Amino acid sequence: MSIPVTPGLQTRCQQIVTSPTLTPQQKHHFLALEAENNLPYPALPQAAREALDEGAICDMFEGHAPYKPRYVLPDYAKFLANGSAWLELEGAKALDDALSLLTILYHHVPSVTGMPVYLGQLDALLQPYVRILTQEEIDIRIKRFWRYLDRTLPDAFVHANIGPYDTPVTRAILRADAELKQVAPNLTFIYDPQITPDDLLLDVARNICACSKPHIANGPLHDNIFTKGGYGIVSCYNSLPLGGGGSTLVRLNLKVIAEGSRSLEEFFTQRLPHYCQQQLAIIDARCDFLYQQSGFFEHSFLVQEGLIAADRFAPMFGIYGLAEAVNILCEKANIAGRYGKDEQANALGYRISEQLSAFVENTPVKHGWKQRALLHAQSGISSDIGTTPGARLPYGDEPDPITHLLAVAPHHAWYKAGISDILTLDETVKRNPQAVVQLCLGAFNAGMREFTANVAGNDLVRVTGYMVRLSDLEKFRAEGSRTNTTWLGEEAARNTHILERQPRVVSHEQQMRFRQ
Repeated sequence: MSIPVTPGLQTRCQQIVTSPTLTPQQKHHFLALEAENNLPYPALPQAAREALDEGAICDMFEGHAPYKPRYVLPDYAKFLANGSAWLELEGAKALDDALSLLTILYHHVPSVTGMPVYLGQLDALLQPYVRILTQEEIDIRIKRFWRYLDRTLPDAFVHANIGPYDTPVTRAILRADAELKQVAPNLTFIYDPQITPDDLLLDVARNICACSKPHIANGPLHDNIFTKGGYGIVSCYNSLPLGGGGSTLVRLNLKVIAEGSRSLEEFFTQRLPHYCQQQLAIIDARCDFLYQQSGFFEHSFLVQEGLIAADRFAPMFGIYGLAEAVNILCEKANIAGRYGKDEQANALGYRISEQLSAFVENTPVKHGWKQRALLHAQSGISSDIGTTPGARLPYGDEPDPITHLLAVAPHHAWYKAGISDILTLDETVKRNPQAVVQLCLGAFNAGMREFTANVAGNDLVRVTGYMVRLSDLEKFRAEGSRTNTTWLGEEAARNTHILERQPRVVSHEQQMRFRQ
């Protein structure tokens, strides 16, 4: 019996299988997405369906049938200690065992990308198995492991964490990352002023100067939300519970909502609350399918062996286009200021973030960690046109780094599932990595939970939230790429103008003033 196939689906599948730039594995992934999206969407209230159709809400193209969580953060420490009955593996006894076990499990951790978005707090995971190895022996193994990750998990959303402690594994990872300058894995260093030594943070800054990695997270702020060691930073700056993850991510297009508002009052009292409710309805519908129909939590060995738990997954309530929304609302209210450059405009942005946070904090979800969603300033996708990611300042028209960071810092109090901006620093900062340290510490003192910088002149740069090599973008159209996310970076560079971030010089005078 033949299954009817729509002409549109057949055409798209034919384009995928005949693409000259996709690898067989990439074709397999895109064909699977086409099949999933040929299924019915989870049932939605009419108002929620209309919000999706008009572009006021974006479901991140996760697929019509959420049969797996978007992001999964297994308890890798438990896995290394106990092994896995399902995988027929014993626990690790030495570093070689631990590295081998992790490389096996990574291929069984699902995500929206088809590859694991969280590789674990690697230095804390691996250090107990180092035992009598010398630093040189550790370095050799970590460098081999790091190269393996990039070649077998070629996706820039694959993300590892290190810090805040200073260990031989921490240093080995930093050395390997700076030397290899790979797209994958993405890397976050979790900083804690009570634990992290100054010379380690300086080495982190040197790595940023060399390869625009790692991203630095403000450990104490995250500890207050998730408890110390109870979370991971994954994919593009998503902060989520360890042993769980993120069930789904749906985001509000604040620009569209502002465009349809006749006044500030209508925006805050009618349109924003309305679309918040519709977004929550979409989140609940998608989670209903995941929890009640997909069978994931009933049948996954990750659940059965205690590596994840259903009640530690949080849906992410995302937003983007805040900059455009503020500027549109300012025009409607005859306010001359612009977002990022005027206190009145910035205050309007903070008011939006605070109202969003209050809604998320006070509105339960059907399925979620502590029965709540987590607010997330989503860092953009490659198809976005005319909108700025999350709460960031518009690209190409930024003020100096200090003004830039102080303008966005107040937003960080509200976005528990992650918020970010990307500074682009002039390459002269490579001669003074201490300037990067000062910027980071100043940002954290101002209340920021994340610090990220690109350095002009580097081939490896951050696009929205993931890494790409500029040299790969230049040749992608002709040759394709072994890295799954190069096409996203190429599209994002064209559509979102992310590479137009202006490089800024950091002066010693600004450093001292900002840190106070």
